[in-house]
Amino acid sequence: MEQSEQRLKVLARISEYEKAGRFNDDVEEDAPAKPIRPKDVDYVNKKLSSKFLTVIANFLGKTFFESMIKKNKFIIKEIIGLDNAKTDSGAIITCNHFNIRDNYAVYRALKPVFRKRQYLYKVIKDSNYTNFKGPVRLMMRHANTLPLSSDFETMKKFYAGVKTLLARGEKILIYPEQAMWFNYRKPRPMQLGAFRIAARNNVPVIPVFIGMKDSEYIDDEGFPVQEYYIHFLPPILPDENLSEKENAVIMRDKNYALWVKLYEEFYKEKLTY
Repeated sequence: MEQSEQRLKVLARISEYEKAGRFNDDVEEDAPAKPIRPKDVDYVNKKLSSKFLTVIANFLGKTFFESMIKKNKFIIKEIIGLDNAKTDSGAIITCNHFNIRDNYAVYRALKPVFRKRQYLYKVIKDSNYTNFKGPVRLMMRHANTLPLSSDFETMKKFYAGVKTLLARGEKILIYPEQAMWFNYRKPRPMQLGAFRIAARNNVPVIPVFIGMKDSEYIDDEGFPVQEYYIHFLPPILPDENLSEKENAVIMRDKNYALWVKLYEEFYKEKLTY
């Protein structure tokens, strides 16, 4: 199968950005996001309509991804270290971000340690919340997603919602690398946001790193379907004697070091950019 021209452009942009050290910049050609106002989002599903739409969105998401798994278009090969995710408290889950499937891979891996009907909450960028139509729009808006926004008042509502969710023991997935880089295998330098949230709410960060290997199958864009090896690494706890900023920096650096160590062990090569 001929490889997708659009995907080849993304891969060329990834190579260019890596050389330039632009590790957190978008490589996809997304349209600008419309501003998300406070009235546009219900972070903790207070409304009855939000609860109903969440059930529908999660059903659609599960059906879509499980269908891909059955067709060998999405392969979870192994889950390693799941005991590291066993905690009754709320937690921030960090994961390398390389595909739209990685959030469902993490959720599916976590299911054995979740309560009944517990879902993984996912922080997403504003354009994912505003730019899609049809069933994808429903999933992006209601499948336990927490959109960021350029609007200050909306972000106040976001942080209040995150605080409520963590206090009741929910797990929130945040991609500290920020942008999705298609099938990029290396860990990238991280932003501080996820670690500030963990420190502010006194919850652990549970680092996840997904290693990949080419399978025998080819995807719809002409590239090998990746086999996922999902590693749950030891939790990183904030220090109550440090400030939020100090904790965030230390936790980020520990997370990155764990990812690098795992990368080098899994791929059996030194990390270089």
